[in-house]
Amino acid sequence: MPLIPNVHDAEPIPPAAREAIDALLQSGDLFRYTAPQDAPVALLEQEFAEMIGSKYALAVSSCSAALFLSLKALNLPRDARVLIPGFTFAAVPSAVVHADCLPVLCEVGENYRVNLADFEAKLDQDISAVIISHMRGHTSDMDAILTLCEARDIPVIEDAAHSLGTTWDGRNIGTLGRIGCFSFQSYKMINAGEGGILITDDADLVARAVIMSGAYEHNWKKHKGPRGDNTDTLAAAFARWQNQLPLYNLRMSNLSAAVIRPQLPELMRRVRDGRANHDHVAALLNASPFLSVPDPLGPEVRAPDSIQFNLVGMDDEQTRAFARIAGANGVKVQVFGHSADNARAFWNWQFIPDLPELPQTRAMLMRACDVRLPVYLKGAQLDAIADVLTAAAAEAAGPQRVYGTSAA
Repeated sequence: MPLIPNVHDAEPIPPAAREAIDALLQSGDLFRYTAPQDAPVALLEQEFAEMIGSKYALAVSSCSAALFLSLKALNLPRDARVLIPGFTFAAVPSAVVHADCLPVLCEVGENYRVNLADFEAKLDQDISAVIISHMRGHTSDMDAILTLCEARDIPVIEDAAHSLGTTWDGRNIGTLGRIGCFSFQSYKMINAGEGGILITDDADLVARAVIMSGAYEHNWKKHKGPRGDNTDTLAAAFARWQNQLPLYNLRMSNLSAAVIRPQLPELMRRVRDGRANHDHVAALLNASPFLSVPDPLGPEVRAPDSIQFNLVGMDDEQTRAFARIAGANGVKVQVFGHSADNARAFWNWQFIPDLPELPQTRAMLMRACDVRLPVYLKGAQLDAIADVLTAAAAEAAGPQRVYGTSAA
């Protein structure tokens, strides 16, 4: 096995998934609503809700679909203003636009978390809902955010695409706001290529989301609440919204659910290994005067499968040299603000009317780096990646400087 691995490879899909897929292919039963009960998608929803600690779950085609349905389920008026962090993936403001709402961006600091002063100031600018992106698994101060939003009766949606397995003060990320949205895309902790799921404890919200996801006629009857739960509340919510909502057809197929379900028991092992890998590499990078990995916030226990770090004291030319040198030595580094047309750089979201400037977020993105660290990597591979990064940083920065003196 080479010391510098292909970090874009994912873990193998468990054999149990192959068995389930073979059974589905034999039956041809790929549509979630064909079976009268216990279709793979329905079982996934129940199992995921139990695992994460929510009442209801709805599996859909992507996390983007989950975010869109969350906004539609909140029944926001057209052109409602939705506050989002300036550091997120383009799918988040896109979901806001698809839901006929207007994205409002707030600043994000060097530690990749929401700038609370800017967040609070913009929260009072006629905001109807908030999406908090735990971008690359970095959790903003959820205690402060929820307190500010609850005081104004503003619902919070958690974009937890990168945060499955992360906890905040012992609670699973995604369960803190009104709705949580997760991704099963290939670069996430659980890999189905594509797919997403939303969770909530609100029967009315999930009923609206289920119908709009594509539960036409009375297929919503195949959606259940927690095991052993009295379903009268959920059934009443479905009956209230029958024929009242448009259908967007964002369903997950049984094939995707068959790939996902056998990976759920693997999650905590992946979380443990990913955290150990991240913390090992972070310690090595932080030993360099040119690299800095931000610390987690106190209540946050992360579940990372990548590492983000900032370049210290480098200009644009040195930053480009760092990425070039690291790549030539086998480690691809994405510098968010330097990668051409990067979908995580807010200035590329030209579909937003009157796109604002966010100087603090821009400055961070111009030096913030991203490297994948799949959870299956071993010690020697992690050391090799860290060696390449620290050596590239030293070479790009030029002659070593003694603090308090000028470069020779």
